[in-house]
Amino acid sequence: MRLFLAVRPPRHVLDHLSLALDGVAASLPTAGGPGPIRWSAPENRHVTVAFYGELSDGASDDLAVALEEEMDEVAPVALDLRGAGVFSHRTLWVGVGGDLEGMHGLIAAARRSGESAGAAPEVRVRSRPHLTVGRVSRGAGDRGRSGRRGHLSRGAPEPGPGAAESLVAAMSLYRGPSWTVDQVELMSSQPGAGRHGGPLYTPLRAVVCGRGAVP
Repeated sequence: MRLFLAVRPPRHVLDHLSLALDGVAASLPTAGGPGPIRWSAPENRHVTVAFYGELSDGASDDLAVALEEEMDEVAPVALDLRGAGVFSHRTLWVGVGGDLEGMHGLIAAARRSGESAGAAPEVRVRSRPHLTVGRVSRGAGDRGRSGRRGHLSRGAPEPGPGAAESLVAAMSLYRGPSWTVDQVELMSSQPGAGRHGGPLYTPLRAVVCGRGAVP
């Protein structure tokens, strides 16, 4: 199984974010097409703590046990979603604020769990915790095209390469409601098996934080 560890914000936090993104999306030119950004499915939105890659069933069981032990000692953390950014001019994300020291404690515990189970997690981009909200569609600059011959529609606006930057600018001051992270979720990922050809994420186990932590 292809596994990762995630923090999934509660419904009210995701709803608040969706309202903000809907407002931004309405301001982006679509040229009569689906728009320059392919938004992630709301049910898939999460903050990745660690990505473990492909693991056997036995290694997955060992990882789950290790996570239970490590997360017992990690106190719950208060987080919020704020600001926005883009990776490689294509992947759009909303940042994470709040108790970032505590968040990095979660990341460190996730890494130790993976190492003890024989799965070294990928954490190089986790130095900046974030939640991916969408990706700039390939060929977004061609959204103004119509017909089989691909001629430009006269007078139709092209989104161009600035769609990501426009969203980042619009969301730069965004700040969502705070919530307490008192559990993380071990999840599997099946690329292409989800809605509209996106990934299918399946929760496997919720791991409670802080049961053994000193208040």
